[in-house]
Amino acid sequence: MAKLAYACVLTHHIERLARFYRQVLQAEPEWTGPYAEFPTEGGIFSLWSIDAYVEIAGNAAIPNVVGGPVMLEFNISDVDAEFGRLKELDEFKIEFIIPPTTMAWGNRSIYFRDPDGNLLNLFSQVGPS
Repeated sequence: MAKLAYACVLTHHIERLARFYRQVLQAEPEWTGPYAEFPTEGGIFSLWSIDAYVEIAGNAAIPNVVGGPVMLEFNISDVDAEFGRLKELDEFKIEFIIPPTTMAWGNRSIYFRDPDGNLLNLFSQVGPS
């Protein structure tokens, strides 16, 4: 069985997105040139400059960067506390899609987009609603 080790978001605005995820994940990225890794439990979340990616993969590999159908989900301990903290961020005004809500499958979640339009879900497992 495959084991997911990395999830990587390609971006034209790596510094801005790194600042955003630094605040959301409360983790310092480790930089290697135009690439930033955030240590997270269970795997590594990373950002990579599209320009640097294209240098390796070629122009045919330029991704569609218009907020695609992928959602990043992070399991956290307290959704309501994070919602309050994120609403108070100075640098980024987060537009929440779904405020803290307990889903039928037992997760309490908040949904929002990062500055590049990627969808995020921060959730805690609380049991069926």
